[in-house]
Amino acid sequence: MKISATSSGGFAGLREHYEIDTRAHPAGQALEAALAGCGFFSAPPASDQAGSEALGADIAQWRITVESPDSQHTITFAEDGSEETTRWQQLVAKIRANA
Repeated sequence: MKISATSSGGFAGLREHYEIDTRAHPAGQALEAALAGCGFFSAPPASDQAGSEALGADIAQWRITVESPDSQHTITFAEDGSEETTRWQQLVAKIRANA
């Protein structure tokens, strides 16, 4: 699986981008388990997600895409500290820690 996570906006327009191939990464299995554990693949696709619009200019927007040989799934969320996005913020933290 290939995981891509990109942020845009946020304070001073800082951008972050991470790419991990779970087949070649030492933490690959743990990242795949984190994706399954947070319900990533059952979450609505990016275009269907409500609440993904930032409320303010300093709130970062994240786009996480996972590609496998058979499929691709993308979610987006605002890093606003809300309870609804906690699982996605935790997933980004795991991706950052292993990038």
